[in-house]
Amino acid sequence: MYQKGRAWIELNLNNLSYNVTQFQKLLPASCTLMPAVKANAYGHGAPVIARELENMGITDFCVASAGEGIELRNAGITGQILVLGYTSPRQFSELSRYRLTQTIVDFDYAKQLSESDGQYDVHVGIDTGMHRLGERSGNIKTLRKIWNFSNLHITGVFSHLCTADGASAPEKEFALKQIAAFDESVAALKRHGCTGFKTHIQGSYGALNYPELNYDFARIGIALYGAFCSPSDETKADIRLRPVLSLKSRIECVKELYPGESIGYGLTFTAAKEMKTAAVSIGYADGIPRELSNRGFALVNGKRAPMIGRVCMDQLLLDVSELSHVAAGDEVVFIGKSGENEIAASEVAASANTISNEILSRLGTRLERILVLG
Repeated sequence: MYQKGRAWIELNLNNLSYNVTQFQKLLPASCTLMPAVKANAYGHGAPVIARELENMGITDFCVASAGEGIELRNAGITGQILVLGYTSPRQFSELSRYRLTQTIVDFDYAKQLSESDGQYDVHVGIDTGMHRLGERSGNIKTLRKIWNFSNLHITGVFSHLCTADGASAPEKEFALKQIAAFDESVAALKRHGCTGFKTHIQGSYGALNYPELNYDFARIGIALYGAFCSPSDETKADIRLRPVLSLKSRIECVKELYPGESIGYGLTFTAAKEMKTAAVSIGYADGIPRELSNRGFALVNGKRAPMIGRVCMDQLLLDVSELSHVAAGDEVVFIGKSGENEIAASEVAASANTISNEILSRLGTRLERILVLG
């Protein structure tokens, strides 16, 4: 009964394969998936997810840092790994050593990289309105100069959509403006002889809401794992995705709580009547947000049980008064299915006033990740 430990993650590889197929059907045949496996593959476990994706024939990945890329190389990943963020000059040698493709965050960064020893594969970031990383799309003259650095092998050009998940008219209009700015920049670069690079601008919602776009790569992130940022999200594409991750734990013990007694740190919950409570072996060090104190839910034997009291570092408490036959060792589901009920990552996120991306990417490293096929 305890073979899966105190708290763990189950990864459904069949669902991952299914989601990959759905995006391959959705996007043009010429568009290759470049899954985002940053932040430990959104909490799923980057090495195991990337290996499984490589087994499916995917050869391109993107990460946030050189360190994440090195972890994948050490795990045996052989395909292209694009570092989407900044890499310190102190790590430039590792870009070559581990065959990582570096993002050019602006012209000054390109110059700095070019002045270091080594040859580097790079993708040039173009700022089309997010104003985070990338050289401004209108600065064609400056962008062209990046091609003059002989030790920078430019294999890609990309941008980021910042309102692709939006359904309002202003959000859609801004996304279309970004796409137009990107296309104009790419066309201008090619007119000036800058060629031989691939293009990408779509993340998950860029693909789901603008599937008709025809670029070389699509950086699918949260949706590849079968999750939406928020439960109310609606997308243009009529696509059915399946969650890859389930988060589970176990009941440690069951106790009675008498009327007027309070529970947990700070005594933030007081029983108005006699209750039955369950201590569960999971907490905020495992990734359960403290924000869910006295407001979250979990599934026990297929039934919803409210979280009561404060979420602790290693434990939390549930009200199981309405459940029968609850005992130590029973499985508790925080994300996933139990019986006929299900809690999605987006529901957990909404209860914690955040998005699924944050909930999943903050799942703790001490959670064992177990592969399942069905």
